[in-house]
Formats: sequence, C-alpha cells, structure tokens
Amino acid sequence: MRILVIEDDHKIANAVKKGLEQESFAVDLSFNGKDGLGSALTVDYDLIIIDRMLPEVDGIKICIAIRDKKINTPILFLTAKDKIKDRVEGLNAGADDYLVKPFAFQELLARVRALLRRPSKTIESILSFSDLTLNTLTFEVNRGSKGINLSSKEFALLEYMMRNPKRILTKDNIISHVWDYDADILPNTVEVYIGYLRNKIDKPFKNKPELFKTIRGFGYKLGS
Repeated sequence: MRILVIEDDHKIANAVKKGLEQESFAVDLSFNGKDGLGSALTVDYDLIIIDRMLPEVDGIKICIAIRDKKINTPILFLTAKDKIKDRVEGLNAGADDYLVKPFAFQELLARVRALLRRPSKTIESILSFSDLTLNTLTFEVNRGSKGINLSSKEFALLEYMMRNPKRILTKDNIISHVWDYDADILPNTVEVYIGYLRNKIDKPFKNKPELFKTIRGFGYKLGS
C-alpha cells in the first residue's frame, strides 16, 4: 500500500515515513503544499496524510482540490489546530479523519489502518485467496497450515496482489503501489520479487496449484 505524506516539518515527516515503512507501507514525502498537491493529483495513492498548515498551498485547499477531481483516496489531516471549528472545516473540505499534534505514532498507525479498511475492496484485515491467507495486522502469511516468512517488500507485494485477485497487474501498477519514489527500481525488480514469492509460496507446495501467473506482454496475476 502506497501513502503520500505532505508535511513541511522534516523531522515529523521523516519520522512518520520511517514508522510506516517499518509496517510495510511505501511512503512518498512532499514538504510543501504545491508539490504535495501535484503528487496527489497525478499518482494513485492508497492514502494521503496532509498537514493542515503548509507553505504555498495549505491543507484545506489541497483537500478541496483532490475532491474536486473526484479522487476518493482517504485523507488524514495532521494539525496543531485542535478547536472544533477547525476540525469541522477540515472534515467539510473532504478529509476522512483528523489527528491533532503532538500525536503518538501508534494512534496514527491505527487511524491509517482504519481508513484503509473503509473501501469495499479492503474491508478485512485477513485476506485470503485459495488456501493462502495474509494478516495485515500481524504480518502472518500461511498456505494451508504452513507459515511462510516474507520480507517487508515481499509482504507488501503479496498484499497488493491479494487485494486484486485474478486481475492482470502491469509492472507499472505494481511499482506504483509497492515502491516509493526513492526506491532503487531496476527494470527486472518486479520480476525478481515475483520470483521470490513463487519460491516461497508455489514451489514448496508441489501438490497444490500454482497461484502466481505470468501474462506475457502484460504483467502478472494471482490466480487463473
């Protein structure tokens, strides 16, 4: 899952990015409203976190602009303004939730997960496909009764594919949801990570159907 954080306080922004990446999210940072709005309107994010008070374009204007473009990505406001009228203004602009600074990272993480569960395609914390299950809260992956150990990036890739089963996913689709702008992406990076998942989820289970399919010329698919 890929998240955009628009926050002009570099210390807060980097701390949020580090914490979310440890939870297997891909995170992009923007340190001013203009750049942040440009990213929000051009990249398909799963969640956007916006500081209320930003240079160049403030958070309220960013939120309104996003909703005016019919983009329904969940939006979480971070702000030092804690008066009721400020919260109401943010929610009326199109934000889905509001977190007042200073905040504990665990509360931010809980709100992020709650927002990501809202869309119909992401209701459950436990995803399943065939005999494969993935728990987004505990990071446990099992095929049948056997546990499978994955790296954080392998987990993120598998989660994205399990949220889009039987759908052909191009390399660009996968990169845009699993890696951030700063990631070192080589031409065969996606192919390599699909190979890692096959080695852990398909090859050890020779008596079970292969779950990962390569659609030559198009991309990859989970399931037939």
